Amino acid sequence: MAKLDGKIALVSGAAQGIGRAVAELFAEEGATVYAGDVKPVKPAKGIEALTLDVSRPDDWEKAVETILARHGKLDILVNNAGIVRAYEQLMETDLDAWNAVVAVNLTGSFLGIKAVLPAMRKAGKGSIVNFSSIWGSVGVAGAAAYNAAKGGVRNMTKNAAVTYAPENIRVNSVHPGLIRTPLVEAQPDDMNAGIIAQTPMGRMGTPREVANGCLFLASDDSSFITGSELVIDGGYLAQ
Repeated sequence: MAKLDGKIALVSGAAQGIGRAVAELFAEEGATVYAGDVKPVKPAKGIEALTLDVSRPDDWEKAVETILARHGKLDILVNNAGIVRAYEQLMETDLDAWNAVVAVNLTGSFLGIKAVLPAMRKAGKGSIVNFSSIWGSVGVAGAAAYNAAKGGVRNMTKNAAVTYAPENIRVNSVHPGLIRTPLVEAQPDDMNAGIIAQTPMGRMGTPREVANGCLFLASDDSSFITGSELVIDGGYLAQ
């Protein structure tokens, strides 16, 4: 039986990479998926496209209104949208770059949670999956804005988890390591090679491997799990 049969899901940053893999897997597992992105999203069986700039409250409101008007409920939110943009150390990080990274990675997740909570609270259930990172759990030399934003997502997830657990709304975070996505492939080869060299499994992960973790957290298989961190990193943080 499909794990998400009859569920309605909203996935941000779903035009490509991990977000697209999540949308496709959820649709395969029976969900109707609304795939939001600032880039064009290719519709497919079970996947509806939405324009969604996660840093804009109005975009979130329109997305949720559209879904509720069509289905009357929203069961799952995956806050996947993210950017790195600024690879500099803290002293060299431009304020505009800092604000942009925080706006997408941290504020975007905050706005997403706020947008879906009323419907989930009314239904008395829901699952929210927020994307943090291995860099949300430990420090890295450089990428100061990304490090800070993803650390914020990690603890915001725990805050929401303990706040809304009595209402049967589960909130968990996913912490990927180096995953073969367009964002990662655009990074310098020596940077990626250095991370792979420090990864016990000795390779990048795939978007589908991360999507499998999201499926577990979104489905009833994880019905007694909230406030948890699912690390998908080939063993990087185990060292």
